Amino acid sequence: IRESATLTRDVLEQHFNDLKGTLKKLLDERLMSLLQEVDAIERESIKPLDECQKLIEHGVSTADDLLREGESAVHGDVGQQNEKLCIFTKKALQIQLDSLPEVPSLVDVPCLSAQLDDCLLTILKNQIFGHGTVASRPPVQLEEFIEKPGGILVRWCKVDEDFIPQDYRLQYRKGTASHFEDVYVGSETEYVVLHIDPNVDYQFRVCARRDGRQEWSPWSVPQIGSTTLVPHEWTTGLEGYSLSSRRNIALRNDSQSCGVLYSKAPTYFCGQTLTFRQVLSGELIETVGQPDRRDSLGVCVEQQNGCDSLQRDKAVCISTNGAVFVNGKEMTNQLPAVTSGSTVTFDMEVVHLGPSSNEGGNFKLRVTISSNNREVVFDWVLDQCCVSLYFGCSFSYPGWKVLVF
Repeated sequence: IRESATLTRDVLEQHFNDLKGTLKKLLDERLMSLLQEVDAIERESIKPLDECQKLIEHGVSTADDLLREGESAVHGDVGQQNEKLCIFTKKALQIQLDSLPEVPSLVDVPCLSAQLDDCLLTILKNQIFGHGTVASRPPVQLEEFIEKPGGILVRWCKVDEDFIPQDYRLQYRKGTASHFEDVYVGSETEYVVLHIDPNVDYQFRVCARRDGRQEWSPWSVPQIGSTTLVPHEWTTGLEGYSLSSRRNIALRNDSQSCGVLYSKAPTYFCGQTLTFRQVLSGELIETVGQPDRRDSLGVCVEQQNGCDSLQRDKAVCISTNGAVFVNGKEMTNQLPAVTSGSTVTFDMEVVHLGPSSNEGGNFKLRVTISSNNREVVFDWVLDQCCVSLYFGCSFSYPGWKVLVF
């Protein structure tokens, strides 16, 4: 309670300080705009009056000069008087002193004033006093963390029955990092967060927004999640496949070389879920090439580098046409074809460990393979105890891109 209260105080103070700065900036900008408008009106309105004043002042100055010249002609010597009077008379006739420039009427002369509506303060006051709320119980909370190889499956649930969510927003941060990062926005109530370092604590939180609304709800109580499982990796060096930097994404390139791409080590353990996923589009398998009947995704007891498919002994797999193979034999049950957007998962559990004999132990695994919301369940009988398995894939044509976790 104290931690969330302290955090809430900090958020409120920061938000309102930001609002103060923004409001001051907006008010300063509005004031500057109005002052510039006053300057423009003053400049345009005073221009004809200034020109009129200049004309009047020029006429008065001219008349004053002429007056002084006439007085000089009258009071001059008798010999020069007639000549000066003649010059004065000619100049006086050339100068129009009986007309004035047009002066704007008083009603046409602008008189500036500022019109300020006092109701703005009332509106702002009502908006400010209604701005922001303090919530003590967020409508969604984190519910469960499930370890994945190099990832964590995060689940959350709605705890407010009156809250109708449209979208959820999941964030996380590593260790004591200062900022949370968005990792998922959508309508689902669970998400597998990948690229998680093993044995490192990550802090998660989730919020939601109502249908048709833009604002998000308060954040859930932050919780710590971690995984002890090392991430799955494809083995390097096979010519027909290109790998991502983390070696969990395999792309079938245009090399003519073919074969099965195996995992680096037998990192798939019974009791876990193995998932193949296309990482860029959010779909699980993406193909831009032609499928082949020998294409396959699955798990096996051991690597056999001479094979070009997982449709062999000591392996279970699904072909791109949806056929399921157990120890190289095709089952009668079939799943939907594996195409762009398909989901493929493998789940296994030990169901029987029989007594050992000369031929070896009778070891049985119950296997569930799911694809496109359909699944097949069968028992896989092996002649040796095996709780950790390799996974692999084989594609004949380029364009298949598979993420495994």
